[in-house]
Amino acid sequence: MRRVEYFNSPTMTVFRSVTLIAFAMTASFPLAAEDEVNLTQAQTDFFEKKIRPALVKHCYKCHAEEGDKVKGGLLLDTRETTLSGGDSGPAVVPFDLNASLLYVAMTYEDSSLEMPPKYKLDDEVIADFKQWIEMGAPDPRKRKPKDGAPQEYTNTIDLEEGRKFWAYQTPGKPTVSTEESTAWARQPIDHFISQQHRKKELTPADDADARTLMRRLSFDLTGLPPSSSEVEAFVAAHSLDPDAAIAAEVDRLLNSPQFGERFGRHWLDVARYGESSGKEVNATFPHAWRYRDYVIDSFNADKPFDQFVTEQIAGDLLPADSDSEKAEQIVATSFLAIGTKGLNEQNARQFRFDLVDEQIDTTTQAFLATTAACARCHDHKFDPIPMSDYYAMAGIFLSSETLFGTAESLQNRKSTELISLPAGSNSGGEVKSLGEMIDLEFQKVTLQEQLDTLTAEARAARQEGNGDRATQIQLQSIGVRNRLGITSQILESYDDEGYPKPLAMGMRDLPSPFDSQILIRGEEDNPTEERAPRGFVQVVKTNDEKPIGPDESGRLQLAAWITSPENPLTARVYANRVWSWLFGEGIVRSVDNFGSTGDKPTHPELLDYLATRLIELDWSTKDLVREITTSRAYRMSSTFREDYFKKDPGNTSLWRANKRRLDAESIRDASLAVSGRLDLERPAGSLVSEAGQGFVGRNIQEAQINAETTHRSVYLPIVRGLVPESLALFDFADPSLLSGKREITTVPSQALYMMNSPFILENARAMANHLLTDLGLRGPQLANEAFYRCYSRPPTEAESQRTTEFMTRFLETAKDEGLSTEEARILVLTTFCQSLIGSAEFRYLN
Repeated sequence: MRRVEYFNSPTMTVFRSVTLIAFAMTASFPLAAEDEVNLTQAQTDFFEKKIRPALVKHCYKCHAEEGDKVKGGLLLDTRETTLSGGDSGPAVVPFDLNASLLYVAMTYEDSSLEMPPKYKLDDEVIADFKQWIEMGAPDPRKRKPKDGAPQEYTNTIDLEEGRKFWAYQTPGKPTVSTEESTAWARQPIDHFISQQHRKKELTPADDADARTLMRRLSFDLTGLPPSSSEVEAFVAAHSLDPDAAIAAEVDRLLNSPQFGERFGRHWLDVARYGESSGKEVNATFPHAWRYRDYVIDSFNADKPFDQFVTEQIAGDLLPADSDSEKAEQIVATSFLAIGTKGLNEQNARQFRFDLVDEQIDTTTQAFLATTAACARCHDHKFDPIPMSDYYAMAGIFLSSETLFGTAESLQNRKSTELISLPAGSNSGGEVKSLGEMIDLEFQKVTLQEQLDTLTAEARAARQEGNGDRATQIQLQSIGVRNRLGITSQILESYDDEGYPKPLAMGMRDLPSPFDSQILIRGEEDNPTEERAPRGFVQVVKTNDEKPIGPDESGRLQLAAWITSPENPLTARVYANRVWSWLFGEGIVRSVDNFGSTGDKPTHPELLDYLATRLIELDWSTKDLVREITTSRAYRMSSTFREDYFKKDPGNTSLWRANKRRLDAESIRDASLAVSGRLDLERPAGSLVSEAGQGFVGRNIQEAQINAETTHRSVYLPIVRGLVPESLALFDFADPSLLSGKREITTVPSQALYMMNSPFILENARAMANHLLTDLGLRGPQLANEAFYRCYSRPPTEAESQRTTEFMTRFLETAKDEGLSTEEARILVLTTFCQSLIGSAEFRYLN
């Protein structure tokens, strides 16, 4: 199949079908044709005598405003719409026959692009169009106003009034008043909380004991339980100097590679990380894992958050000192490419606007906790964001290419290429042998021949008037085309030697940026004449906005505006996210929505302090975490008091620690850790990268997704619509949606999983063997180690007694049933370990 390269866009295959014939995205190119055009009389005569009659006779039925139905988003009844085209490439590019898809279609040289669909135009007519394009496509027609006048957009938002809302006011560093605090407070964070305690006549809970605090720190900062030796070392240090012991332990955990995996997973929820497109087609993203690793490495390196933001929005536009740095910056822009996509959308213009809408929604919620995407169809109903602001941002993303790969097929109408990373970048795939490469090449040639034969047969059947036969043949060709697309995509991901190419999803600027039209009701086929100059959400003023040049998409300026110290949202939003990751609730509990429909901050001054402090700390995540976790507020116990609960049932005043259930990853990872089976090495790539290009349910199955692995949960394949069972049961974030805060449910299936799951049973068995055989423990020592592993504490006297009684009784019963002593011992220990892993204490943090 010959590929058609269209103007200022990546190459894409245009499939056989009237509805798929696409001739350039109207929103993608400024309508230069609006300028006055001076034609010679000879040019006008040629058009009126040769071109207009042919268009009216052969094209207007499907491609004119007054036609039966506009197909492919293409209108050919005015000069402007003919030049701007429809959905997949320019209909006419003056002086360029190869780029003019109208001419390509009428020549029938591309079997997948034939217009008119039922017959080929006479050679004389085709020759006239060839001559017309070569002379510059002179066209005297002008665009007609729809219904007599173009629809207009009217801004209804009062921005100055909107800026009075708390979230849009630049935070100032509040003064810490120690006079209103108690002796309990040790640092500014504590003073702000203590002030509210006094106002509500509350006394903060006592500090948690050393073992509870150690377990809390370990899970919060690494997502893993501490070992018995780590617990006892901390207990000893804490008895001498609690503040110094906590500070030292926090530093140790922050320097652990597991910190990046823990906080990286938090961010992947926000970034709606997934390794497939989701929706109806659900094509795999074999290179999404690079973004996962980039995020983990960024948190471990304590990359300043403003730099982290900038790289994800415009990393491809940043200077780099080395190939590895350039590769890292390119991969960062996968943030904008890994979202869900309706790949079977026939209307390319609709697909593009939907893609941009998803990018605007994710960008503004992730970094600004602002629902700007609600202004796509009308001015925002609740927040001061006019439609013009939405389309100002849309122009930025429309002026950029989103490259996500995916295998080409009739179901996937929107495949793209990927970005080649500098040599030496990790490929994340296995080398294929020469025989495998030859076999793939042979498959491609064979499939292409089959497709060509079927296409010719279908064409012949149509020409003979046998539509049923043509349809039957086209249905046969679907499977062939799909296999050809997958095979071609696999081949393109390897070099001639069989080595996987280092490829990545990501972004790059289009060569000709443009401003977006404002769409009435957000409908792609209902544009106004007005274009919104590329820009940002106006209610957020930073006073240091950088102008967007005519040759720039604006992504770099967007990143600078978001990360400006004067932006009232970014530092607040991120500080609030970090707080929620450590306390279980944000200061603003609606962590993804700081708008008028979101929650107000429970401690406004504390939030402003943390935001300004983050900037003072050069946007360091680790320094902010260090300051929070060394506060008295963080070390409070979760002791319940009924009288305080009646005053503050939601604990909004933070009079005690929130008792929290471990998230899905921590439950799974802790089960592996206590059994001694946890593999802390990072795997190369992902299961999805091993499966390669294709579609969920075809080349990657549910059994593969749930296959046992002992790597950390952050490295499990996250395929949309098919999340691993061990994560899905415990409220894993929906990878199709941005999620700054997970829902917490308690349902019977969770308990059944902990009781009957082969994964849990295998870990219990491995834990028993590890304690008995690897560590050589017996009796009280074994029980003590088991309790430490699962609960970070020794058993109580009553628990020790019940454990001894249970094991004695079990062994006696086992002997009566004929089991050997060794078999009985392993069985009783496995049952004992499973009871520890399956308990509520294992799954909760106090």
